[in-house]
Amino acid sequence: MKKLKLSATHYGILQQDEQTGQIIPFANDQHALPMTQAAVERASAKNRILFPYVRKSYLKHGYQSDRSRRGQDKFVKVSWDTAVDLIANELNRVYQQHGRQAVFGGSYGWHTTGGLHNPPVLLGRMLNILGGYVNVTENYSTHAIAAITPFITGEDEAKAPLTHYPDLIEHSECIVFWGCNPLVTNLIGWLPSEHTSYDYFAQLKQAAQTRQLDFICIDPVYHETADYFNAQHVAIRPGSDVALMMGMVHYLYTNNLYDKAFIQSHTVGFERFIDDVLGFSADKTVKTPAWAAQQTGIAQEMIIALAKQFITQRTMLMAGWGMQRAIHGDQTHWMLIILAAMLGQIGLPGGGYGFSYHYSDNGAPKIDLAYYAAFTGISAESQITGEWQHRPIQTIPVSRIVDCLLNPNQTISHKCGQVTYPDLKLAYWAGGNPFHHHPDRNLMIQAWQKLDTFIVHDVFWTATAKMADIVLPATLDIEREDIVKTNNHRFMIAMKPLINKPPQAWDDYDIFAAILSRFSDEQYQAFTEGRTKMEWLKNFYDKTLQNANQKGIKMPDFATFWQQGWFEFVQPSVSNVIKHADFRQDPQLYRLNTPSGKIEIFSQQIAQLAYPDCPGHPIWFATNSVSDGYPLRLVTPHSPLRLHSQLNNTTLGQSADIAGREPVWIHPDDAARRRLKTGDIARVFNQRGQILAGVYVTERVASGVMSIRQGAWYTPDTSQLINRLCLHGDVNVLVSNQPVSEFSQANQASTTVQIEKYRGEISAADVFQLPDFTQI
Repeated sequence: MKKLKLSATHYGILQQDEQTGQIIPFANDQHALPMTQAAVERASAKNRILFPYVRKSYLKHGYQSDRSRRGQDKFVKVSWDTAVDLIANELNRVYQQHGRQAVFGGSYGWHTTGGLHNPPVLLGRMLNILGGYVNVTENYSTHAIAAITPFITGEDEAKAPLTHYPDLIEHSECIVFWGCNPLVTNLIGWLPSEHTSYDYFAQLKQAAQTRQLDFICIDPVYHETADYFNAQHVAIRPGSDVALMMGMVHYLYTNNLYDKAFIQSHTVGFERFIDDVLGFSADKTVKTPAWAAQQTGIAQEMIIALAKQFITQRTMLMAGWGMQRAIHGDQTHWMLIILAAMLGQIGLPGGGYGFSYHYSDNGAPKIDLAYYAAFTGISAESQITGEWQHRPIQTIPVSRIVDCLLNPNQTISHKCGQVTYPDLKLAYWAGGNPFHHHPDRNLMIQAWQKLDTFIVHDVFWTATAKMADIVLPATLDIEREDIVKTNNHRFMIAMKPLINKPPQAWDDYDIFAAILSRFSDEQYQAFTEGRTKMEWLKNFYDKTLQNANQKGIKMPDFATFWQQGWFEFVQPSVSNVIKHADFRQDPQLYRLNTPSGKIEIFSQQIAQLAYPDCPGHPIWFATNSVSDGYPLRLVTPHSPLRLHSQLNNTTLGQSADIAGREPVWIHPDDAARRRLKTGDIARVFNQRGQILAGVYVTERVASGVMSIRQGAWYTPDTSQLINRLCLHGDVNVLVSNQPVSEFSQANQASTTVQIEKYRGEISAADVFQLPDFTQI
């Protein structure tokens, strides 16, 4: 095996040419992305943070500084010793004066793929040693699915095993991309991707040339995946997916086309649900295809045709995560499981449902090998038995941080219990960018003024870094040593520095260790456990080696692996998976982890909670209407040019910009009414805020709908005092902070807006400008 110098990112693996020193994509990745090259370019971006900085007012007055100056104040360069002392002293003050419930360490981000340098995990480890902290539950991507589906099928369906692609290639007759765009979203992953799903996409496309295999895209936008497969486009109105499914269910039921035997043997509660569809429940509305047509904008004839096609063909319903990020989004995937159950194809080759085909090559066979034991949030392996190892951690739902800051001590419902918001005084963020991923930017800025202190590790001057009191320069993944396994478990990568880090940038591990050294040697030792960083990497590798030995999979020792730079796992055979095949064959022997052991179409557990916005079975909430002031529905899909906001400060990340702004896709009819044309700069606005965007007129988006990709960096017009205009097109300025439901408390990602040609003075959108610096 050839020796290689490698590193890894969320976009893929990089290698350094031993002759030229050039950094190129990993030779074993047959579908390497331009994003991997952009990952190298961004290391020298002009907005790189090169030194520790402290906000001027904070340096003078500490936690009693003018908080309204966050995001506007000048920054003062300080030494590392000064910055670390400031942080240690402030942490000590908050713990002493307010307790661990005042410290928020729920850092959330995609900074690195490695096992050692995972900033949120390292942060949690440090704060646990110091006394505990407030953390978060769930995640922004799958919050509503993760909350609701364990009550329906007994597991989080966003993470559940899928029917493998080889089975779909052989058996599927109809594949439905329902609110998902896997050609774009499979570009990235939490672990570095092998991009093997693209081989299977090509095989699916080829299979359609030789046998019956239809592709359908149910989405407001005709996206890249639909185009690749030449899919039939069903242009649905955003937020109306439940209505479409109910219209299909009504047709299947009243025409006796559904699989009655499967419903009777593998589900419970169907009668309660179907009564609602037939109009025998509180709303007295019969959910016919004609009714569904009014809600969805899809013709009645099309709804009936889809129902007939799904029941007569072996159909795989591939659902994305986007449609649950909307008001009452908990209902969508529950409803889709019911539709799949009525089709009766769950557990059959080529049929059923799956909710993560669009992420991290899921659906591709994976080698059965446990992931190495990376750091945990507590010092579980330490020989030191300090009580910090057992501190309780309070949690809040991940997307309720703004509500928590604005409403301390308020109690909210969350799933089967309640959460009381703590009174937070300090927030510590490492490896994330909340002023990108959280909705309602103006409300968020208001909430952040409630904090005494905001500490940030970052690599670039993001909007989050500019909002901080103390900013520490961190290293990139391609600048440090780490270890990682690829998403399908085929390769283990020894991550080595491919470029030199800026002299004053530190690894996150070293930052947290330095802070703890200001407290006590015992606490410092609890964090490091007496190991160097390289000894930690060997520790992680050896645990994988032990698991491999138990499974008969050969691996070299750590020294050989590290010198070689990578290792390819070989397993004699990788079994094909058909989701719920065992459950279908014997629902008693292979019970689901639900009270009934079956699919719970009606959940007594949820019903007894008596949530008005999440009853015991899916219902239709007529809340997707528009208003006269904001008549257009806005969707916010992923970009193929970046990972969330990452890489927006590169040539690639800006390559789709129109007039220096994030593009807004608008249908020709909607554009004509507003006298907009491609290339114009438009103001997109609603009651929460306003942004500028570059107009792109296209029939690929449904009439009455606009699309702006999420990920543009927030760039406020500082000449405005209130309701600042984002000059670059950060779509989360417009999205509501209101939770999806009282049950899940999940986040939204779509909204209603108005658009008009911008007639004001066009300010330069220098998105990546540095903040103002000064000397104290």
